[in-house]
Amino acid sequence: MQLSKHHGLANDFLVVLDEVNGPQRDIDGDLAARLCDRRRGIGADGLIHGATPSPGDDVDVVMHLFNADGSRAEMSGNGIRCLGQAVAVAREVHEATLRVRTDAGVRTLMVHESIDHRGAMVSVNMGPVGPGPEVPPSVAESLTGRFATADLGNSHLVVEVDDPGAVDLAAEGAWLEQQFEGGINIEFVAAAGDDSVSMRVWERGVGVTEACGTGACAAGHVAHGWGLVADRVRIVMPGGSAEVELGDDVVLIGPAQLIATVELPDG
Repeated sequence: MQLSKHHGLANDFLVVLDEVNGPQRDIDGDLAARLCDRRRGIGADGLIHGATPSPGDDVDVVMHLFNADGSRAEMSGNGIRCLGQAVAVAREVHEATLRVRTDAGVRTLMVHESIDHRGAMVSVNMGPVGPGPEVPPSVAESLTGRFATADLGNSHLVVEVDDPGAVDLAAEGAWLEQQFEGGINIEFVAAAGDDSVSMRVWERGVGVTEACGTGACAAGHVAHGWGLVADRVRIVMPGGSAEVELGDDVVLIGPAQLIATVELPDG
């Protein structure tokens, strides 16, 4: 099996494509947990299987996403950009428009790949932002600032704080995730001026990550609702910045970087 490793703003993913390897039927959560282990595996925040669409399905590729702990995830804004780059590299093209079926629905990508296929800029129509889950009383009572939930195919809790850098993510994020049935992604945000928002994230099934694409969209949407930003916002995360365009649909714009290609031995 050949796979590639990519990162989107330091949120890293392993990508396995059927169009490179032939149909793959044994990609599951157990394999994801083994490969994503940073000491005994290759290391990544998640594993993406780019599967061949079913006959008659009007998409270019189907995205199956597994978190580092082996759990299934509906969607990743950084991960889908990495998948888009992997497909462009496999097809040896520098410009591509791709329709990707995810567990959260079909998403359209515009991929602009560099000449050497090392880096790409990818815009993703993430669809509309829906209302998130109800906030449990334990969470509402524990938070002192503004907060709101949002849904981008996966659920998010956006919490306004004075300084995201001062938050103990390992403690706060883990506790907040446990309060929601099925877990949730948590974004700690603060206005950073000039239609910018600084953000740190705790991702469901992964933990602390350097960036989160769906989280950036959720943060931009909620910050706009609070009157902190206009309809185009720059989300500044430890791994780098992404642009979010707000409207009926949300568009996420950010980079994807090819790190390496890897061939796994049989067994």
